[in-house]
Amino acid sequence: MSRQNLIKKLKKKNPNLNNKEIEEIINIFCETIEKGLKQDRKIELRGFGTFFTKKIKEKYNARNPNTKELIYVPAKNKVRFRPSRKLKSFINE
Repeated sequence: MSRQNLIKKLKKKNPNLNNKEIEEIINIFCETIEKGLKQDRKIELRGFGTFFTKKIKEKYNARNPNTKELIYVPAKNKVRFRPSRKLKSFINE
């Protein structure tokens, strides 16, 4: 689902809000999640799931598959999502 589709669906459910207000709400929601993840916090949305970061170790002996050359891959953080039981059961019905 694209951002525009999400705005249209929210507009149908809340006709008293205009598109700019809905877009601002979505932006604030996304920015809040981004800031929380940047600070290594878990973001839990009850009934939906949890966003969290996971540290990936650096790799000294990784290979480039095209050239077979050894390359160094630095340590990094990855964003992960763990769905709630409610979401899992809803999807698997």
